[in-house]
Amino acid sequence: MFSTFARYVKILSIKNPVLTKTFVSASVGGVLFGVYLHNRHQWPLINVILPSIDAAQRIDIDYKPPSLRSQFNFVADVLENVEKSVVNIELVIPYYRQTMSNGSGFIATDDGLIITNAHVVSGKPGAQIIVTLPDGSKHKGAVEALDVECDLAIIRCNFPNNYPALKLGKAADIRNGEFVIAMGSPLTLNNTNTFGIISNKQRSSETLGLNKTINYIQTDAAITFGNSGGPLVNLDGEVIGINSMKVTAGISFAIPIDYAIEFLTNYKRKDKDRTITHKKYIGITMLTLNEKLIEQLRRDRHIPYDLTHGVLIWRVMYNSPAYLAGLHQEDIIIELNKKPCHSAKDIYAALESTDEKPLELLVIRSGAKFLIKVTPSPSV
Repeated sequence: MFSTFARYVKILSIKNPVLTKTFVSASVGGVLFGVYLHNRHQWPLINVILPSIDAAQRIDIDYKPPSLRSQFNFVADVLENVEKSVVNIELVIPYYRQTMSNGSGFIATDDGLIITNAHVVSGKPGAQIIVTLPDGSKHKGAVEALDVECDLAIIRCNFPNNYPALKLGKAADIRNGEFVIAMGSPLTLNNTNTFGIISNKQRSSETLGLNKTINYIQTDAAITFGNSGGPLVNLDGEVIGINSMKVTAGISFAIPIDYAIEFLTNYKRKDKDRTITHKKYIGITMLTLNEKLIEQLRRDRHIPYDLTHGVLIWRVMYNSPAYLAGLHQEDIIIELNKKPCHSAKDIYAALESTDEKPLELLVIRSGAKFLIKVTPSPSV
């Protein structure tokens, strides 16, 4: 290329020296200008420093998105951490090994105190409390304190310390519509869990017709008899309530955890005023009927259409005075000692009286009326 250019310049210089100088100057200038333009566009690129990419930051060509199970099985994630602290509780008659009642509970403190419902462990004097841990081992327990008004009990049980206490939440933080899990041991089936939402975070006991001064958490998570005393937990694994009772399908109630926290605090302070028990019991748990409950019962059960008042028996403890007298679950008490029975307060008042006479109860069962006499006994 350059030899051809040189020959051309030589021939041109012989014929016209002036033109030769002009051509050479223009050619050299064009080359220099081209080099300038080339370098001008390349300089910014030369000064760019590319960051080094660490191996951990490199794109993994084998990356697989998380599965639907791992993304949406949030309930399973909660249960993995909570189940190991939920226990089964049985009230057993010694020698005969008969179970009077059973329910659930959960480890609430680092020193192994268990929270449950008072009605789970209140029964015949001399009965033993058997606590079954998640691994299936059984241990004897003892009632440390009872709060019958709030239906709470504290049980102490000697077992290995490798069972953690559950984290206690705050009832004030819950919201209507929030997801919850009711845990327990219905029919002694350990680690049985139901899932639902909070229907109402503050259902007053007056609305339910109970002789109590507490507000309940209403949920559609099924709370069966064996779930009583078990924890109602949120998706953070915090206990926000203690399972208490089921009225009908889709309507269950739990005691807010705030009452249990207060109960534990008073127990540790040896506040005897909060650990009193009733002097007498007949072994039932009750629910006063109101218009809404009566309407619901008419749809689900056979009750008279002219029924306007009464007390529904939703649990009868095995071998209790009520059980031995012949009272059944779902009986409706309409009269007490030949007077109309309008609420559970009437039954509690009769039990707290000094009268030693049996209670005469007129009940409705499957549309028929039965007169049943029950003799109260001292509670545990």
